[in-house]
Amino acid sequence: MPADTAAPSIVLIHGLWVTALSWEHWIERFTAKGYNVIARGWPGMDGVSVEDLRRDPSRIAGLGLKQIADHFDAIVHQQERRPILIGHSFGGLVVQLLLDRGLGAAGVSIDPAPVKGIWVLPLSTLRTAFPSLRDPFGINKTHEETPAEFHYAFTNTLTDEEAAAAYERYEVPGPNRVLFEDAFANLSPHSPANIDYENETRAPLLLIAGGKDHIAPASTTFANYGLYSEAQTNAVTDYKEFPERSHFTIGEKGWEEVADFALTWAVRQAAAYEAMHPSRSAKVAEERHPTRDAGDLGVSGHVN
Repeated sequence: MPADTAAPSIVLIHGLWVTALSWEHWIERFTAKGYNVIARGWPGMDGVSVEDLRRDPSRIAGLGLKQIADHFDAIVHQQERRPILIGHSFGGLVVQLLLDRGLGAAGVSIDPAPVKGIWVLPLSTLRTAFPSLRDPFGINKTHEETPAEFHYAFTNTLTDEEAAAAYERYEVPGPNRVLFEDAFANLSPHSPANIDYENETRAPLLLIAGGKDHIAPASTTFANYGLYSEAQTNAVTDYKEFPERSHFTIGEKGWEEVADFALTWAVRQAAAYEAMHPSRSAKVAEERHPTRDAGDLGVSGHVN
């Protein structure tokens, strides 16, 4: 249970080809620790079952990155206090977009989709995206991963039986548009994947990579970290790699280590950031107890 009874809520943002159900273990764990956890689906997916999305994916055809970011922007604004933001895959990219908008008390971006500014993508990333991108007229269509594609992309560290079970429980069709937007981000002056890496006022960000991830390999996540490091701002940016983790890191065996690391980091950094940038409820508390010293936000870099 958090020592601060007014601890921030946690907003979990899922990625492509899955739903908010992919966070089920994290929801249970964080809720048991006393946190208010909000895990909503993308527009058109919110509250819709895996079975219904497979049956009729037309509700998400043409869904773009800005629509997704705006959807979670509205959810964050419904909170009285800045929440902690945790996203996986494309959800990790959305977390970075929301932090850049000045939202959140801290953000954790797990195996994020590439941001604008990353020019070199590994072959494994291109292989996973190709089925959605091969039709140049398919931007407003959806793609459903085959069991083999899902096993290669998400669950490559799992046995065939474990991968099949994960596919059956979590996989859903995904909108091709987000992949088109991300794939051509560097060629678009108004890309929705663009981030101001020199933003001095954004909340702290932790980038988590998996050493055996095929969709978002550690090299890509580290390149993402490098874009912030090169900007040399005072905003906190940290990087952590789990060498043996796949893209299914939030659900595969050992997910607890990743979840606990992310939560511990985020709670600590959120408290420091809130002390420096009080949100509405924090300002009320400050007026009642005006003796708190903000301290130092710390040094960015690798974290153990």
